[in-house]
Amino acid sequence: MIRPHRRLSTLLAAVLLATALLATALPASAATWEIDGLHSSAVFKVKHLETAYFYGVFGDVQGTITYDPNAPANSSIDVTIDAQSVDTRNANRDEHVKSPDFLNAKQFPTITFKSKSVEASGDDLRITGDLTLLGETREITVTATKTGQGTNPRSQKEMVGFHSEFTVDRTDHGMNFMAGPLGSEITFILSLEAQKQ
Repeated sequence: MIRPHRRLSTLLAAVLLATALLATALPASAATWEIDGLHSSAVFKVKHLETAYFYGVFGDVQGTITYDPNAPANSSIDVTIDAQSVDTRNANRDEHVKSPDFLNAKQFPTITFKSKSVEASGDDLRITGDLTLLGETREITVTATKTGQGTNPRSQKEMVGFHSEFTVDRTDHGMNFMAGPLGSEITFILSLEAQKQ
């Protein structure tokens, strides 16, 4: 006959084992990652006078990513770009791009993208969200590719990277200055590195 305390110990051990096995079998939950502005890039391109594409960058990009590889619908992204940080390699042109002709950065200091839904698209993520540019918010859908994941050898924090390219019509956001000669389409190229919190 098994004594009651031994029976309880056996039952407790079985419960602990089952819990451990279940935890191993369950998919990882969504984790929050903070975008590392020092190792992320926000680039844009626009066609100049119907000839070559001209590229510029924004030096300040930040935000957070919630990422669940096993359940993409639980993922989200919130990105903020400082419009004042635009860099076109020419000080006079930078000031013009910041002016009301283009970014109107004094009145609208940030460009933001906030996701509303995320779904798997093959190995990529299909993200629908709100892009706010010049204070005008439009819903867009973009594709993001996971470019890597690892551990930072210095901080020992986990890292993840995503890349996305998408094109918007700047006139949809009220940026109409020289929309013909300079092109109305702006392509944004985001390469984001984020650290797990």
